[in-house]
Amino acid sequence: MKQPDSQKMLTRRALLQAGLGVSALLASPLPALAAPPGFDQWRDSFRARALAKGISDATYTRVMGRIEPDMSVFRQMQKQPEFHEQIWQYINRRVSDWRLINGKEALRKNEALFTRIEQDFGVERGTLLALWGVESAYGDPLVQQNHMKPVFPSLSALAWNEPRRKTYWETELINALKIVERGWSTPEEMRGSWAGAMGHTQWMPEVWLNVGMDYDKDGRVSPFGKPDDALGSSARYLVNRGKYHRGEHWGYEVRGGGTASGSRTYAAWASAGVTRADGKPFPQPNASAQMWVPVSGGPSFLLGPNFYSVKSYNPSMNYALAICHLGDRIQGAPPFINPFPGSERALTLPEVQEMQTRLTKAGFDTGGTDGRVGNDTMKAVRDFQTKTGLLPADGYGGLKVLARLRQGG
Repeated sequence: MKQPDSQKMLTRRALLQAGLGVSALLASPLPALAAPPGFDQWRDSFRARALAKGISDATYTRVMGRIEPDMSVFRQMQKQPEFHEQIWQYINRRVSDWRLINGKEALRKNEALFTRIEQDFGVERGTLLALWGVESAYGDPLVQQNHMKPVFPSLSALAWNEPRRKTYWETELINALKIVERGWSTPEEMRGSWAGAMGHTQWMPEVWLNVGMDYDKDGRVSPFGKPDDALGSSARYLVNRGKYHRGEHWGYEVRGGGTASGSRTYAAWASAGVTRADGKPFPQPNASAQMWVPVSGGPSFLLGPNFYSVKSYNPSMNYALAICHLGDRIQGAPPFINPFPGSERALTLPEVQEMQTRLTKAGFDTGGTDGRVGNDTMKAVRDFQTKTGLLPADGYGGLKVLARLRQGG
């Protein structure tokens, strides 16, 4: 069932934090709350709604017959950790050494797949690599195993008792039931974030149903297992819903231009004194772009339509910039030439692992020492900052935190 345009942003990510991707899910699981009275009656009455949408009685009984709502979703919704990152911190955490190293390896292993996607859809491999890396750590099975949970108990709780977007969650629950009805997946396999996003590129059920495609020709559409369906379908999403332009780069870091605004061709920008920060020419002078200066005194960018295509995947300018920059960096591009004011370089992978090890030894549990920074590590950093008076206590694990840890706190 297609959803109205006004719900498409919710459809993609629902209530997940904008831009955090799966790294934000690496927090300790919350205990389930007891279901208040009334769920059984709702579940029985919802059967008729599902059957009217094409769900068989057998499928409904199989999935919903004995299900209990996961009431922890409401606590997740109310108590999402808040870390007020500056844009350079946001970029550093997503364009991390871990993602660069593993992104290069993911590209090496899937070169033929990315070549095929570029031929079929025109979507640059860097964009899809970055989406894959931010959304699921390149499909790391440990993320699926340790940080994902069955989606039907979560969606059932939200469809039953989330008043603000009840219709949305009811629709997504029926969408998830349709996936089982079609034989594309099983309730056991359908594990995801607390809000229901699943697989390599974190599809909500509506996206799975309406944009997903059987790109590996195995007879079903799946965001799990081989990455072919997830990446091919995500390219299709960017083209169909994000209006991706084949053959155009997302944009460029630039110099000059002052306070100029509006959309104009790269040639017109060049005539106005705007140049690429790396000194190279604009390869498509007749393509159009808009100027964006995220922070006064920081890097400036000319953004083409494909930047906003990425933004259709998650409605955050910072997210889109992180994805676009990560894709470039995986393929060998340097960091931004003009740094953000007050920024530090990102920690290397060994430095992040050292920071996590030292924090854990000091009694601040990071949930692991693999060099990936999620909510557990950010909370540990914030608690360490608070205890040692290292202000601001923003949860950002950078050079200052590592230096203090090396001094013994």
